[in-house]
Amino acid sequence: GIRQSMGRVGSCFDNAAAEAFFSSLEWEVLSRNRFRDTIHAQAVVIDWCYTFYNHQRRHSAADGLSPVNYEIREAKTKPQAA
Repeated sequence: GIRQSMGRVGSCFDNAAAEAFFSSLEWEVLSRNRFRDTIHAQAVVIDWCYTFYNHQRRHSAADGLSPVNYEIREAKTKPQAA
């Protein structure tokens, strides 16, 4: 199954989420901005992560919800651990 193949060399599941994130970051932020310096670049990336990517951008792996809304939904539907 999928869980058994995770972590093996060549597994497409190893880095899929990270690769999707960095692909979006490169396409939506880095390629569309000119940064004055490192501080400016950090501010733009952090702003994108916390205001758009996590709160507004819909993700196919999260049933079409933003990460924040997906986490809220999951917290409501699953019992809390003791």
